[in-house]
Amino acid sequence: MEAPAGCEGAARAFSGVLLRVSKVATTANPEGHGGVWFTCGAQQIHISIVTEGFVPRRKGHPTLEVRDLAGWRSKLAAANVAITEDEPLPGWSRCSIADPEGNRIERIERVTHPRTAGA
Repeated sequence: MEAPAGCEGAARAFSGVLLRVSKVATTANPEGHGGVWFTCGAQQIHISIVTEGFVPRRKGHPTLEVRDLAGWRSKLAAANVAITEDEPLPGWSRCSIADPEGNRIERIERVTHPRTAGA
């Protein structure tokens, strides 16, 4: 994902505190691009810093699989984060939010059907 210069603090607060993804310690990028890295399970999210022409990502976006999506929805709503309901996807419950820079982040949870639970 991309973000405008000076957003690192907001990115850390939103992703690290609200979304509970862990910040990854990194060394300075030799090309001077900067940014912030987060990890969620085996996946990593890099928020790179763009100095000119920043446009929020709405199509290509990260999707984070979670447990208790209903609980996440409550937590996000309590933090005044707008939640967008995504189109139904068989076997999944899902919604999207936007980070402080307007980048889309999808939250998704596998739906267990009573007839197949424990099978």
